[in-house]
Formats: sequence, C-alpha cells, structure tokens
Amino acid sequence: MRQEGIGQATLPSNGTEPTPEGPEPAEPPQPTQAGPTEAGPTPAEPTQAAPAKKRDAFFDNAKYLAILLVAVGHAWEPLREGSRTVTAFYTLVYAFHMPAFIVISGHFSRGFDGSPRRVKRLITGVAVPYVVFEVAYTLVTRWTDDAPDRDVSLLDPLYLTWFLAALFIWRLTAPVWRLVRRPLPLALAVAMLATLSPAIGKDLDLQRVLQFLPYFVLGLLLKPEHFRLVRRRAVRVAAVPVFAAALAVAYWAAPRGVYPWFFHNDSAVQLGAPSWYGPVMTLATFGCSLVLVACFLAWVPGRHTWFTALGAATLYGYLLHGFVKQAAGPAHWYDHPWIHQPLGALAVTLVAALTVTLLCTSPVRRVFRCVVEPRAEWAFRRGGEGGRATA
Repeated sequence: MRQEGIGQATLPSNGTEPTPEGPEPAEPPQPTQAGPTEAGPTPAEPTQAAPAKKRDAFFDNAKYLAILLVAVGHAWEPLREGSRTVTAFYTLVYAFHMPAFIVISGHFSRGFDGSPRRVKRLITGVAVPYVVFEVAYTLVTRWTDDAPDRDVSLLDPLYLTWFLAALFIWRLTAPVWRLVRRPLPLALAVAMLATLSPAIGKDLDLQRVLQFLPYFVLGLLLKPEHFRLVRRRAVRVAAVPVFAAALAVAYWAAPRGVYPWFFHNDSAVQLGAPSWYGPVMTLATFGCSLVLVACFLAWVPGRHTWFTALGAATLYGYLLHGFVKQAAGPAHWYDHPWIHQPLGALAVTLVAALTVTLLCTSPVRRVFRCVVEPRAEWAFRRGGEGGRATA
C-alpha cells in the first residue's frame, strides 16, 4: 500500500516547534531559528538567553488550514467512487494543498546552508521522524492492509512518510538552487523530464521528489513581500470566482480521471498517456496549482486566531492522523451506506477536521515529542548547537 497523494505533510514552523519543513529563516544572512544566536554573547556582555523570534501568525494559520485539508482529503478517498461531487472537491483540494505546503517549505528553507547546526536539525527534525514513522506505518499496515509479510524498507516510503524523505532531499539541495542561474526553469525542466521516465522507480519516491521540485524551488525564491502581495483585498475578492471556476472544471473532469496528475508520483506512461503528455501536464498543473495556492493564501487570516497556536504543531497532526485513517478499514467505518450520502460525507469531513485538530494540541505533543522532535544530542559530537529541530 504505497499510497498516492500526500499524506501532505505539514508546513514549516517559524518559532520553536518543529515541523517537517524545519526552521523558518530570517532574511539571509541573518540567523533563521528562534533561540540562541549562532555566535553567542561577546566577552564584554553578560551571558543571557537571546530573545525568541516572534512567530508570524499568517504562516501558522496557513499551516493549520493546510493540514486540515490534508486530513480531509484522506478521509474523502473512500468516498470518491460513485460520487462525482466528492471527486470534484477531492481534485480541487489535491490541486493546491501539497503545492502550498511545498512552496512554504521552500520559503522556510532559504537559510539552509549545510552548516553542522542546520544539518543536525535536518536529521532530528526530518530524518529521525522519517525512520520512526516508516517503521511504525509498516507494522500498522501489516494489520490494516492484511499484509503480514510487508517488509520494513527505508528506501520505499510508505503512506505519509514520502514527504519527509522528499523534504530531506530538497533541503540538502537548497544551496545548489541558490547558486545556479534561472533555478525555477531548471527545476521545471527536471520535473518535465521525470514524467518521461517510468524507470525512475520507487526508491525514496524519487518520481514525486522530482515532479514536486519546482514548488520547493519557487518557495526558495519567494520573499516575504511576495506573500504580502497575495494577501491584498483585491486578490481575496478575485479568489472567490477563481475557486468557483476551478470547482466547476474539477466537476467536469471528475469522470475523466484527471486527478492522478496532481499526485505527481507516476510517469505519463504509467498513467496510461503518451510520453509527450508528461511535460505538457507538468506545465499545466504547475500553472493551475500556483493560481490556486495564491487564492488559498489570500484567504488565510494574518491575525491571531483560535487555531494559530496549532499551526506550530502540524507535524504531529500530519504524522499521527494517518494511523486513524488506516484504522478505518478494519473498523469498517466506511461500510455504512449513509456514509456515502451527502450528510455522511459532511460528517466524515467534520470528523477528519476535528481529529487532526486534536492531534495538534499540547497534550498530544507532550506524549509524542520524544519521537516527533527528539533532542538526540548524544548522537552528535560536542560543539555547535544541539540536535533538536526547531521551526
């Protein structure tokens, strides 16, 4: 069961709580994480804790709303068959929720320079959770998928864990994209070429890593003022008809099986299309997704709300909600006919939203902190900043 779509993942954080995307950078070359500065106090100054960098409520809000869509999208998967409406909404959500995550992940990776401090945080904030949850999901899905012989394979990401593997690779390449000329066209060319090659295989889900790469690179190039542009009132107003038109197109496309192109995890041939469809659809989906991402961000509130604090813990909601979704099969939650009716679909949506919200709360974070954001100083040589991932 190597599932399509995101398990999306979570968004980066910009304070002291980790997410798959890791720390939020300040404008280079300033330090990018909250907490102690790189150099520490000068000899003439008293030693004291550096002030924590203030979190941006806009990005925390965006992360929470995005993880909400991730969980809802997963909950809709068993309802697609036989429902054109659910498939339309599913297609619309998958057209922008992963790109939004990845664009923001790239934006928060601008400060990654390959220094020991940042590599430690990449290992503890991304690599360690990947290993832990890859093993955990393998063991759980042996039961839920009735696959008792499923092997634990760290090279073949299972279910939600693909995003952590992808983020690890993308972030390691961040210095390269800041060095080359025209990084975005180059990343698009890589993604287009990936769709031509079904031989790339499933190792580390490289097909998806390469096809989603342009969104990460775009995030690296974006500055805070670019995000402020889409938050203007005119953009918020324009987003309403744009989303309405996109939903209408998704409804038209529902019976035509268009949505797999937004998963970006197969070549054109594997999707039953001629090879030349791949590069064309890469550009088409990239343009479509960027417009919808802009509309989504335009609607994200910039003020503190009741869910702003939850945006600091989207990694917990992302990694843990998959276990609830996996339990739905053996529990036969979707076997009741009323679930496949409009009111049933609405109930599923509300339950998924509530579940992922609860998984981002402080009690859950306290219980699972040891595996989601381990400190692991024991694994590193002394000197430099410790291994706990911050965001």
